[in-house]
Amino acid sequence: MPYFDTASAAPLHPVARQALQAALDEGWADPARLYREGRRARLLLDAAREAAAEAVGCRADELSFTPSGTHAVHTGVAGALAGRRRVGGHLVVSAVEHSSVLHAADAHAAAGGTVTEVAVNRLGAVPPDGYAAAIGPGTALACLQSANHEVGTVQPVAEVAEVCAAAGVPLLVDAAQSLGWGRVPDGWSVLTASAHKWGGPPGVGLLAVRKGVRFATQHPADERESGRSPGFANLPAIVAAAASLRAVRAEADAEAARLRVLVDRIRRRVARLVPDVEVVGDPDRRLPHLVTFSCLYVDGETLLHELDRAGYSVSSGSSCTSSTLTPSHVLRAMGVLSEGNVRVSLPRGTSADEVNGFLEVLPAAVAGVREKLGVTEPEPAAPEAESLVLDTLGLRCPQPVIELARTIGRVPVGGTVTVLSDDEVARLDIPAWCAIRGHAYLGESPHPQGTSYTIRRLT
Repeated sequence: MPYFDTASAAPLHPVARQALQAALDEGWADPARLYREGRRARLLLDAAREAAAEAVGCRADELSFTPSGTHAVHTGVAGALAGRRRVGGHLVVSAVEHSSVLHAADAHAAAGGTVTEVAVNRLGAVPPDGYAAAIGPGTALACLQSANHEVGTVQPVAEVAEVCAAAGVPLLVDAAQSLGWGRVPDGWSVLTASAHKWGGPPGVGLLAVRKGVRFATQHPADERESGRSPGFANLPAIVAAAASLRAVRAEADAEAARLRVLVDRIRRRVARLVPDVEVVGDPDRRLPHLVTFSCLYVDGETLLHELDRAGYSVSSGSSCTSSTLTPSHVLRAMGVLSEGNVRVSLPRGTSADEVNGFLEVLPAAVAGVREKLGVTEPEPAAPEAESLVLDTLGLRCPQPVIELARTIGRVPVGGTVTVLSDDEVARLDIPAWCAIRGHAYLGESPHPQGTSYTIRRLT
């Protein structure tokens, strides 16, 4: 069964498996002790730190191992903010950061700090001048992911780092998605990553803090990991994480070139094979193994189940897969279609046959979901009125857009349909439907029970 969700967690790399078994035999003792077993464990820990630091591009004494990537993010954000509290309490983040960064930002705001989110374009990329505009005299820290976890867009880290350096503001980079493919450009002050994203075991994060960066750890003092990650380290997992990082980086260029061809095939053929689909994210400046697309008139959760039944494991940022019924914050920030969203992230070793098999089953899966939802091409009919009001209050994605598609033919070209909806997803999906179908989105206005969205028929 092809597994196409490596952006969530990559399969354990064979080198990681071998290193983990060896370290379980040799690295079980306390590396802080001076007896033989402790010294042996210490040698393994030091070697792992050296290997990881080389891959990151920092000094070994700048790098600490943490219990997870999320732990590294929270420790990094809190420590950097505390270290510069005399400067101010202002934090700058992009609108598409991983939830761990945004949760850290929320905690900072709840404690009395201020947070500015830098908007992104429709491809999911931040403009460096957005950071220049957001940074001020009281800015203590800026955060930017190296590449987006949902749509694969690679961010302009080097350019933003220059902006931050000119302002004297440290930059924290979440490199979880990209570190297995290569080093992050220089200029960062704090870097975080997570081993299970590149084929290491879960439960190992990396936190690198450059020398000279003001940093004040916000938990009780501990002698381990430079005081930044308290508790007894999971040495076997750390050894396996470092070994697998070195292994995947050694094969990264060749594998990236091979997977990029397969992803390009998905990007091209999905748009041809599936009607009413939007491929999102930057087509060029992106991770080599990841592609995301959204399908009109599709319940995302049902589509994922259909693909799973067909033997393909993929994920989604669709609101229809969330208990909150709100769209992914990434898709919302980009302003793209969220319904029927599918993220495909290929693991190393994925074959062309596996990708071709996915492309063969996808159109039927989408068509089957649409059929279950009663999506059909409306019968041509004479227009009824110059303007209509469509009440979809109480309906959830993708029904409001399905009803809009059924209704638009009832007004003449130039006429308008106003959709009443209390579903937050409509704010994204109705404008996206207009862009795909070639109609004009005229905007929204408050309604006593939700929001009114007005569309002008153009074709």
